[in-house]
Amino acid sequence: MSGLRRAKEWEISESDESDIEANRNGKRQTATKITVESTEDVTGVLPSSETKPESSRASALCPQTEANDSRTPSPAKRRRTKAEVEADRQERREATERRRTARAREKEEKKQEQQRRRAAAETLKSLRPENCLRCLTVGIHPALLQQDGSGILLDTLVNLEWRFSIESQQIPRSIAWTRDLPEQGDTGKSSVEEEQVVVVLDLSEFIDLALSVKKMLDSEGEEPGEGSYLSALLEHLNRDAKKVVTLLVKDAQPDYRFDYYSEFETPHSRLGMESVDVEEVLVYLQLWKNISLIFLDGWTEVTSHVCAVTKALSKRPMKMLTERVELPFCMDGSWASGVRVERNGSGLNQVWGRQIQQLNRVSPPVASAVTAAYPSPQLLLQKYQNLKTEHERKALLADLMVQGEGKERRIGPDISARVYRNLTVQNPQLVLD
Repeated sequence: MSGLRRAKEWEISESDESDIEANRNGKRQTATKITVESTEDVTGVLPSSETKPESSRASALCPQTEANDSRTPSPAKRRRTKAEVEADRQERREATERRRTARAREKEEKKQEQQRRRAAAETLKSLRPENCLRCLTVGIHPALLQQDGSGILLDTLVNLEWRFSIESQQIPRSIAWTRDLPEQGDTGKSSVEEEQVVVVLDLSEFIDLALSVKKMLDSEGEEPGEGSYLSALLEHLNRDAKKVVTLLVKDAQPDYRFDYYSEFETPHSRLGMESVDVEEVLVYLQLWKNISLIFLDGWTEVTSHVCAVTKALSKRPMKMLTERVELPFCMDGSWASGVRVERNGSGLNQVWGRQIQQLNRVSPPVASAVTAAYPSPQLLLQKYQNLKTEHERKALLADLMVQGEGKERRIGPDISARVYRNLTVQNPQLVLD
């Protein structure tokens, strides 16, 4: 009994020691269980574990060390050579330099884009009529200031705060315009001459000019000799064919209303030409030399004409910019966005109406009247095919009523015929209007 009691005490102490060892290694070890014979069997055989050699018993009681024990030292890392370290540093420097270069290039592109946008905005701003008006200079020939009433022109330009200069022009007694261009590099501002030229003549001066033209036409195109006003005018037009000259013939008498046909046909006329000859002179000036002719009462109307030309020239750059489109026949405003056509077909009626409005002098009420009577082009074409004569087809839409400004009116035969030609014509070169 004493032997068995000691065995139990040894087993307990063995497990306690195993638990302590397991806690020390961080892992739980399972103690070896030893079967103890019953205390009633006094003559029993001792357990097999006691018959084993002392060395095997010790090995069974001792905890086994795992191969991946955390206390096992890891193999030492291979140290890099100096060349490898330097290559790694060089690669990092190159990568940093590439990133810095990319950021600098991106920043420069952004800056250039901002400059381009700013320049475009400044250019667009300078094209506004009120800004273009400040860039125009009205050049007046000194000979015009010697005439009575010319002070009206100068006073008007001063009151409007427009720039003008009194200097000799290429054509005597003329008014020309120059436009200042934006600064370009170190050259500063430069100016360009406008195509419009206005020549102010008295009635007697125009009569002399008409006689010179008639004499030249009678001599089969032989130009007049030097010294005449016509020779100076034609010489200027020969040097610059793009010039558009307008002759302003003013009457020195304030109560006089000049009608060139009645004046030419009166016996008191100084021309000595028939009306046919006068028409021949006017045709030569307008068609062959692009010279317009306007008869005015005095310097008040001359001043009004000069102011109108100046305002038109100030609006010209903006109009040239806005009218420069790929499809000039398309209308402005809401037409730019078009009409959205859904899959169910909604929107086709609006497209049909806007297609009709592309014709000249076709208003939205007229297009609405046509689309209300014929909701699609196919229905209108079928109606054209059912008619027998060409006259009936052209007049098909003439009697449709149009609502506008509180009263009704007919579409008329002109628009009806143009719609018919638009839908049935086979010649692509035919002018519809």
